[in-house]
Amino acid sequence: MTRIVTPSADNTPAASLPLLDAVNKQLGVIPNLMKVVGNSPAALEGYLSLSGALGKGTLGAKTGERIALAVAELNGCNYCLSAHSYLAANLAKLDAAEIEANRRGSSDDTKAAAAVLFATQVVKARGHVVDADVAAVKAAGFSQGEIIEIVVHVALNTLTNYVNEVAQTDIDFPVAAALSH
Repeated sequence: MTRIVTPSADNTPAASLPLLDAVNKQLGVIPNLMKVVGNSPAALEGYLSLSGALGKGTLGAKTGERIALAVAELNGCNYCLSAHSYLAANLAKLDAAEIEANRRGSSDDTKAAAAVLFATQVVKARGHVVDADVAAVKAAGFSQGEIIEIVVHVALNTLTNYVNEVAQTDIDFPVAAALSH
């Protein structure tokens, strides 16, 4: 049961409605996460702005989804695991083996593996990574700007993980089973 209401359109703050309408036009649906965040128009605007900006970054949708899966797994967010497993398969076109590898902090793609590993180090160290972590992601071919994008993807996904865990958001995607570690 949710701890923070997933509001209906009638109970959504007026300032959130046009933002949610734009999400609906883009996705054809409004995920429960966005409805929950829409309880605060400022939070929804901030989330959508940062998400949109990262979508214009150089990492690409596949690497963004890979990072989202790794972060959700580490943070234990079942909503985000379910959402990003669906998005990774259906939008980023990642196969089941790759999705599982991402959730375990790796990738079948050598360069992407470095990004996902670095993202997991950022989460585990709460940003306090060591020089060798940065050197490894640089050696894999990531620019300084791309390294910053990886960190910001971690932050954005941590934000949604925390919102969903605090709110106990109802999962409105096919539920992803927890991995055995």
